[in-house]
Formats: sequence, structure tokens, C-alpha cells
Amino acid sequence: MYPATYAATTPDKPAVIMAGSGAVLTYAELDRRSNQLAHLLHDRGLRTGDGIAMCMENNLHYLEVAWAGQRSGLYYTAASTRLTAPELAYILNDSGAQVVVTSPEKAAVVEEALLECPGVHTRLLLGPARAGWEAYDEAIAAQSTTEIEGMTEGNDLLYSSGTTGRPKGVKWPLTGGPVGTPPALLLLAQALYGFAQDSVYLSPAPLYHAAPLRFCMAVHRSGGTAVVMEHFDPETYLQLVERYRVTHSQVVPTMFIRLLKLPPETRGRYDVSSLRTVIHAAAPCPVPVKKQMLDWWGPIIHEYYAGTEGNGFVACTPEEWLAHPGTVGRALQGEVHIVDDDGHELPAGEPGTVYFAKGGRFEYHNDPDKTRGAYNDRGWSTLGDVGYVDGDGFLYLTDRKAFMIISGGVNIYPQEAENVLVTHPKVADVAVFGVPNDEFGEEVKAVVQPMDPAEASPELERELIAYCRSQLADVKCPRSIDFRPELPRHPTGKLYKRLLKDEYWAGHASRIL
Repeated sequence: MYPATYAATTPDKPAVIMAGSGAVLTYAELDRRSNQLAHLLHDRGLRTGDGIAMCMENNLHYLEVAWAGQRSGLYYTAASTRLTAPELAYILNDSGAQVVVTSPEKAAVVEEALLECPGVHTRLLLGPARAGWEAYDEAIAAQSTTEIEGMTEGNDLLYSSGTTGRPKGVKWPLTGGPVGTPPALLLLAQALYGFAQDSVYLSPAPLYHAAPLRFCMAVHRSGGTAVVMEHFDPETYLQLVERYRVTHSQVVPTMFIRLLKLPPETRGRYDVSSLRTVIHAAAPCPVPVKKQMLDWWGPIIHEYYAGTEGNGFVACTPEEWLAHPGTVGRALQGEVHIVDDDGHELPAGEPGTVYFAKGGRFEYHNDPDKTRGAYNDRGWSTLGDVGYVDGDGFLYLTDRKAFMIISGGVNIYPQEAENVLVTHPKVADVAVFGVPNDEFGEEVKAVVQPMDPAEASPELERELIAYCRSQLADVKCPRSIDFRPELPRHPTGKLYKRLLKDEYWAGHASRIL
């Protein structure tokens, strides 16, 4: 179950359609080109378990690069296009990438990162060749179109920020199964969401995120068509649903909010009756927002809770959610346990840390301490979220990971911004955390103790935000900064960030809008 299957039976069927340009990649082309890239990687010495990486915006050839890694038994890392060169260099080195694929738009930052990446020996550029780069099309055109014998399934190696300020890769052991072996996600996508050959899947998010990448590849394993948006725009989204008779889509709650903010006459202009299943995750959806979406689109909106770590999977149907508003569902993979700070399991209705038992085991690449910290003495693992289960076994989330911010479905760890801001000569102390945002759920806020209290001003705020953005992706940087003469710290040095955060969340029943 992979593109070669459908290249043989429906070669001219679109596997990928780019929403903006209308460019099409057929199943025959996806199979041929991913196979040629697989040959190139093999010729350059890569073998089972080795790594490649791509850093580029959504484009027609993104998924063929992922499929080349998948069908070659390799780990492939999809890096965010919002990373700075030092952040990207860390990921390329940590993942062990030997080959990098990028686009002209991202070539400059990738080239800067590669100055610190001696392990990368092959650089492929979409578009014409230039100094230090091979033209991607020319490089693969010289390769065989026959399948490499004996290839096994690869896997993604995706990164999210860590509480220590360093991104961490979630690494699963390779199965060793032959190419075409269906992964667990495919079985879920087909059984829960009805992925099939007639599916038309609209993907509105960057493909470097886990869910868009994995769902698009599940579409290809099912023989459907993935319509990929270059950038999300709410009215364009509705236009695409109507134009391509979209049947499936996966979104984050921020997109629901933007869709609902369209004028009623705009929302009513487009026919969305083709939609069968819309899936949302990445951040819990505000109850009023989801109710409005269900009123508009009908009972087709499904929700799940899971992490890139894949240690468990919780899901709920529209009908289950309507009966239990606010829930993220019941466990379909693994068992949910709610545990207090002393490790004791809690009864229904009492909040605690959410653990999964009997789920998949994972490791944080090159970080054994963080891996051990994700497991308790019973072998259960946690993503660090806080919640409770009701009497029917439905899970509700009431807080984030310790201090992680989820803004528009993007996970942001504040330690990275704190580590940058505290180095500014005018900053004595700093705390970064999430505060409410009606559209994005949360936004990044910094509270700074200036070296000289007299310098606290809008000018200093702008200076510090610019300083942070010079070293980190803008999404990780504060949108606003408040100043305090002193931050609440214990004599031992521990920052009482919760005291600050609670001030901004006063009046909210939970940390989730």
C-alpha cells in the first residue's frame, strides 16, 4: 500500500494538486520520481537507518522527497521553514542528515546552516543548479526508474522544541517490514475516517508538521488525492472544497476560528456538501467554536489527541463530542491513566498528569534523560498534559504541558525565548509564557525585569522583540512584553512562573480557551 500500487492501476490520477498553481503530480510521476531519488540516495551511500532532511515551503515535490525516504528504509526529517540558521544546523546535525533538499526560497538560510553541518555531503536544490548545489531535477533524471530490490519501510524523524530549549527528535525504531507494509496510522485513517481511493484530502497546513505530512502519505497509501495549500486562507479553503469536491481535511482550531470570522454571505457562497470527514487536533478546540462548526458543516467533525511521540491515541466522533462537550475522546490506542504528583492513579473527575499505558514506545533522539523522564516506574508514558476522565472514560484536557504554549496549533516552548532574552544587556530577569488569544488560543508573552527600571518603555519592548527575532523563529518570540521591577523567585532561584501566568489567565476556567 504505497504509490507504486496506484501507479500501476491509476497512473494518470492526481496524487498531489497544488492549490495555488493547480500543478499536478500524478501517481505515475510520484512513484517514478520518488524511486529515482531513492536510487540517488542509495548511490550516495545511504543505507537503512540513515537520514535525509528537507527544509522548504509546501510545493509539488515535497511529498515525493518524503516518499523517497519512506521507500528506502531511511529516516527523513521535515524541518520548519521558520527556523533560523543555528536552529536548523542543530537539527541537521542531531538527526544525522547526509542529504538536504531545499527550494530557492529557503536556500540562503539552509546554506548558512550547512556551514556548521559537516555530515551533509549532498545538497539538492529545486530549480537551477548553483554554486554548492545540484539541481534536483537533473540529479534524479539520471537515475533508474526500476525499484530497488529488498527495500524496507523508513520513517519520519520529526522535531519539536524541548523544555531545555533544544529541539528534540521523536525517533521510532524501523519495523524492517517490506515497502508497502501499512502503518498503524493508515489503519486508523481508513477505519475511523474513511480514507479510500475516492478520497480528496485538503491539506491547509505546512507539511513539516507531523499531522499534515503523515495524513497526506496515508492518502497516498489509500490511492486518494491530496490537495495541498501553499498557505491557509479561509475563503480560499472554502473555494477549494467546492472546486475539487473535497471529502476529507485535517485542520487546527485556529482555522475554524478564521472560517467563522468570514462574513455570513461569504460562508454561504460555497458548497461544502462534499465534505465527509474533517479532523482537528494539535490544540483543543473551544467549545463554542466547535458547536458553531458542527452547526455549519454538520456532524462530520472528528477530534483526536495524540503527540508526535505516538504513545497513545484518543479520539471522539461528532456524536460522542456532542454528548460530552469539551472532550478529546476515549483511548483507541493505549490506556489512559490520570496520575497525581506522587504517582498515584486518580479517580474519575480528578485532574492530574495524563499517562498512556500499553501504548507505543518511543525515544527522544540523543536525549536519554528526557526519554526516561517521559516514563514512570510502571512503564507508562506522558506528554506532560494535565486532564481528567469522566465516568464514561472520556478524556478532558485542563492544562498544557508544564509551560508549553500552543499558538494556532504550533507547540512553542518558552525556555528558548527566555534563554535569548536573558542575554540582552538591558535584561536582569525574564519569564516567557502563554497568555489568552481569541484567535490563536494562546500567544507568547514575556515579562521582563530590566537592569534599570527607568528604561522600561515601549522602545525597550520593541528592541527586545527584535533582538529575540534575530536569533529565533518569530513564532517563538513574544508578541508583547510587560515590565516588572522584580520577578517572583524562591531564594533557591526557582522562578514562580505560575504566579505570573495566573494573573493573565484570571477569569478563564482552564488553561485551554
